[in-house]
Amino acid sequence: MRVLAWKLRSPLAVLIPFLLFATAGWAAPARVQMQVTGYVINADLFPADNKLSATAQVTFTALEDLAAPIFELNNGLQLTRVAGPDKKPLESERITTNSTVRFNLANPIPKGTTTTWTFEYSGALKGTDTSPVEGINFASVGDPISILMYPGRWFPMTGLYTNRFTAEMHIRVPGDERAIGSGSGVAAPKSLPGNRTEYTFKWSKPGFPGTIIAGKFLEPITAPGVNNIHVYVTEPHKAAAVSFAQDAARQFEFMTTTFGQPESGQINLVELPADTVSATWAPEIVGLSGARVAGKTYSRLLSNTLAHQWWGSEISPATLNDAWITNGMSRYAELMYVEDSAGKSAFQTAVTDVQAGALAYDTEPLATVGRLDPFSPQFQSMTLEKGAMVFHMLRWEMGDDAFLKFLRGLLSQYADKGVRTSNVQTVAQAVAPDLELTPFFAQWTDGTGAPTFTNKYTVFRLGSNKGFRTVGSIAQDLDLFRMPVELRIETDGKTETRRVDVSGTESNFSVETFGRPRRILIDPQNWVLKSTPDLAVRVAVLRGQQQVAQGDLTAGLVEYQKALDANRNSSLASYRIGEVFYMQRNYQSAANSFRDALRGDDDPRWTEVWSHVKLGCIFDVTGQRDRAVNEYRLAVQTNDNTQGAVNQARAYMQKPCKRDDTAE
Repeated sequence: MRVLAWKLRSPLAVLIPFLLFATAGWAAPARVQMQVTGYVINADLFPADNKLSATAQVTFTALEDLAAPIFELNNGLQLTRVAGPDKKPLESERITTNSTVRFNLANPIPKGTTTTWTFEYSGALKGTDTSPVEGINFASVGDPISILMYPGRWFPMTGLYTNRFTAEMHIRVPGDERAIGSGSGVAAPKSLPGNRTEYTFKWSKPGFPGTIIAGKFLEPITAPGVNNIHVYVTEPHKAAAVSFAQDAARQFEFMTTTFGQPESGQINLVELPADTVSATWAPEIVGLSGARVAGKTYSRLLSNTLAHQWWGSEISPATLNDAWITNGMSRYAELMYVEDSAGKSAFQTAVTDVQAGALAYDTEPLATVGRLDPFSPQFQSMTLEKGAMVFHMLRWEMGDDAFLKFLRGLLSQYADKGVRTSNVQTVAQAVAPDLELTPFFAQWTDGTGAPTFTNKYTVFRLGSNKGFRTVGSIAQDLDLFRMPVELRIETDGKTETRRVDVSGTESNFSVETFGRPRRILIDPQNWVLKSTPDLAVRVAVLRGQQQVAQGDLTAGLVEYQKALDANRNSSLASYRIGEVFYMQRNYQSAANSFRDALRGDDDPRWTEVWSHVKLGCIFDVTGQRDRAVNEYRLAVQTNDNTQGAVNQARAYMQKPCKRDDTAE
């Protein structure tokens, strides 16, 4: 699964794991006709020629009488021979529009029959030209790093992230390269004639051991006292390897304490090349962009990707309609680590970002998102951001202790299996039998939209100096909404909080306090997904970011302008507009927008430091070095190193920003 990499040197409003903003020829999957259960793959990588040559023995079971099996396979790979158990060749038809190969069988495979076919294939894999997902490089063979990621369909497969399988792989690479895969403790690398080396990987649990990363990596690097985490990087990124391992060890310990032991205690942290996704995962593998590792801007990206060892590897979605469970929980695990490592304030900020993503495309129920292109912005926003909010709200309903017990129960009961939305509800209900969770799941997985809360109240003084009674009601616009909501009553003295069960469009409350109430806030800690004016600004900005990421700068500006229309003082909207002008090399307009960001509401805080950095770059590329250095100094003085801003400013003070430094 990919984590989105914005092609901008600035903080992300959201970090989205999986394949966001990619488009491909997509049709909703037909009924599942077969289950692939295992692979034995022998593959040779020839980086100098960008070539892969492989043989794959594929074992699968027919779930119904199977007359026309269809396998997905990268368009850059050509089948030279396919044979069944009888060794007779099978005729195939290549369908390039959806990267598949279809077989029309004279004698259908009977339902329930398990068989093994042998595929022989080869071809050139380079860049994105043959990728199953337009514009994203998932499979390429080259120097210094080759990537064969599971979504790249470099072997015949079916059921992306829903069809669990075992795998034994024998990968042969040049003698100066190393290969990393799932289940590396089977055998030591074997030297072969011709200065080549064979690596053997074996993963015997049903899962997704379909990713191989090979390259000119150094000897695996570990941190003192951390023996289960190995870092594979090329020479240019060697200096960051130990701290990378230490950060991963802290996150791994937190998640193990929170979720229980993963399927394997070994983690290989692997450098990814610059022309692919920012992150990927497989059993025992966490791959991150070398630039992110070197810049030490990977903390949340790392925690999200690492969380897939539990949410994705240990359990997986039974269907794409259930993808919100693992995508959403990996996202929420990232937020839980933010809460543990950086505190409640940072956690609340992260939750606000997730809420914006959850509402950006909320027109399809989570229970039916499988009808969408799994690489579309809507599918990603729904499964990742709204999925995370479902778990966040469930935590509020259940309480922390019951919520953690529920998560561990879900993982243990469905280990090495696919999990459905109904399973999530069943496990949660068993852990919290006193709660009625059917309305909760009906609202958040079967429905769309979020409430807009308003309140009205009257304050009465109680006799004999006993304080005050506040009588009021909470109104919202979803007739079937039912959920507890927190009230914060700010008084002349102590601040009081109450939990109010909201049901329907209006719910009454009565609260007694000693001090006179001055203000009442509904859901001040953002436990409930809701619509607010501030969130509307963030939603518009997020949609603009998504348009920009797809290369439509004009559409992005339209969305950013909507955000600015909603809040003329929005630093975030002004900053994003400045980014677009900067990419267009309209430097005067960009400078004006970055100055507007500095004069705005300073929300989020990082807009200040990054606006100074961007202004510095504008002065550098327009030949005004003294003014540029002054902006970099102002950036450093903020002491805000969000996404490496201060580090970047100091670097530009030593070496001027160049015209092409808009992208990583």
